[in-house]
Amino acid sequence: MNTSAYIGRFAPTPSGYLHFGSLVAALASYLDAKACGGTWLLRMEDIDPPREVPGAQTAILKTLESYGFEWDGELVRQSQRYAAYAAVLDRLFSQGLAYACTCSRKQLEDHHGIYPGFCRNAGHAQHAAAIRLRVPELEYHFADRVQGEFRQHLGREVGDFVIRRRDELYAYQLAVVIDDAWQGVTDVVRGADLLDSTPRQLYLQELLGLPQPRYLHVPLIIQPDGHKLGKSYRSPPLPADQAAPLLIRALHTLGQSVPSELSDARPHELLSWGIRHWDASRIPRRRTLAEAQLR
Repeated sequence: MNTSAYIGRFAPTPSGYLHFGSLVAALASYLDAKACGGTWLLRMEDIDPPREVPGAQTAILKTLESYGFEWDGELVRQSQRYAAYAAVLDRLFSQGLAYACTCSRKQLEDHHGIYPGFCRNAGHAQHAAAIRLRVPELEYHFADRVQGEFRQHLGREVGDFVIRRRDELYAYQLAVVIDDAWQGVTDVVRGADLLDSTPRQLYLQELLGLPQPRYLHVPLIIQPDGHKLGKSYRSPPLPADQAAPLLIRALHTLGQSVPSELSDARPHELLSWGIRHWDASRIPRRRTLAEAQLR
């Protein structure tokens, strides 16, 4: 792998506080970048104000700092990038590559999340409508550095997907592709819950003439009931006074063998050790890991 100009990023969503699953993803992206002398950027994906928890952005930054993470350059907030998203969306719409959709949730509930194309040729105006991207009847595939080969047929498995919601908020799929390219991101390291989104992003990159990053999806930490360890399930925030033991636990989760003499190390020492000894090939090649098994 050519690592001479590695640019990675961690991109949390402020719909809640960082939890252990977030820490695993942040640590993997940080170590993967720093181990080869690369750049590690921080981007706040705050494009969904109705779901944002007051104070979460500040809490996320404080947690990262208390756990020893240092990002390069200035923090980027997606809420300040709307003009860039609008310009791309208007271009796609004017070229006929995207269209307005007025379908209600009830109209779509029997289609199991795969859009059936009801509004594809309806010619609706953009106002008071969602904007969907036309997808080709093609299979997209890529080689993930941990999960291996991943394939998805966009037409059969996804359908035309939303790039701007009816409430005029931009969708994650559009914003992440535009911002990764704008920031020059070469490597995307994130949780395996986003593996399924990647083919949509590959298609958007192709459509917009943007470079394709390398991808590494780390196993998702799940609760005993099978639910994702995440903000929507009120996962506990990361306590500042437990930074070192939780970093050690996260390193073990990522397959890194931390020596026993580091059991009393400080966060900065653990991260320095992690940078020197990082081996991405040791990450478990699984989509999920049960939280109970990591204690």
